[in-house]
Amino acid sequence: MSQLRLRESATDPFEAAFRRFFSPALADTGTPLMSMRLDVTESAAAYQVQAELPGVRKEDIQVRVDGNVVQIDAESRSEREQQDPAKAKGERVLRTERYYGTISRTFSLASDIDDGKVEARYADGVLQLTLPKKAPQEGRKITVQ
Repeated sequence: MSQLRLRESATDPFEAAFRRFFSPALADTGTPLMSMRLDVTESAAAYQVQAELPGVRKEDIQVRVDGNVVQIDAESRSEREQQDPAKAKGERVLRTERYYGTISRTFSLASDIDDGKVEARYADGVLQLTLPKKAPQEGRKITVQ
């Protein structure tokens, strides 16, 4: 019986419109806007983050750490178009699906990060962060007078 309900809701136009409304934003070309996919792993000493940023130059990535909050900003820039000889011969662009713009991700971790020891490497469209955990501070014993 539940399978029948799933099929009915899949063909319901209101349900389909509702799902499209809350789906990821699409550009005019119908392609998804730039996205950043993250993998975060934890060891006893540090967090490891891998962020996919295809088409982004290393110079256009910024990483900020504030306590246990990490923010990654990236910008994909379009190079200025120069007059292409093929276009001069009467050719024209029929479709372009490249996205140029900015993306930002902010997330919290369970432990504060030692921001002086953070390492960041970028190669082949993947940003790799090593975020060492801050050593826990011991509580101070207060003498009551």
